[in-house]
Amino acid sequence: MNNPVLMIRLLWLGVYVSVCVTVLAQQAPAQSVERHPMFQVVESFHAPSDQELEMLKKDLRSQKRQIIASNLMLTDQEAEKFWPIYDQYSAEVAKTDDTKFALIQEYQKDYPALTDEQAAKYVNGRAAVDSSVVQLRVKYFPIFLKVLSGKKTALFFQIDRRLWLMIDLQISAQNPLIAP
Repeated sequence: MNNPVLMIRLLWLGVYVSVCVTVLAQQAPAQSVERHPMFQVVESFHAPSDQELEMLKKDLRSQKRQIIASNLMLTDQEAEKFWPIYDQYSAEVAKTDDTKFALIQEYQKDYPALTDEQAAKYVNGRAAVDSSVVQLRVKYFPIFLKVLSGKKTALFFQIDRRLWLMIDLQISAQNPLIAP
């Protein structure tokens, strides 16, 4: 990555998300199993409240927009055409994010006594969310291409995907693993 501003902002976002999710999802100490710390199973788990989750989503969406704005370097003419399309795209992505957060909340609620069926439902739901996001990117690529150059459109989707992956990784890292 050649853009130091983007690197710093992505790093800051990663730290920000990590701190927010850690505060929201205080976990009990992991049971002593010989596993890598990242893959330890926890005995109990405190899920964040709906209000805390809504604040996190709002903050993440705001930060994402700021990072895109500061790194896409749009001309005034491009920005005038880009942001309305981005807002439409973002609203559709937010629906898939809401589905993802609902799945996570349900998983966290059920975690202490998770059944095989609930585990399968969670995995299938997350796969459907991932598929929906990919479909949205495919749908919006030619739309953004009408208002931005090919390189700027590709850069936007690179930034968008990296942010999505970073956020997803941070949230997933705070989500307890299923006990076998």
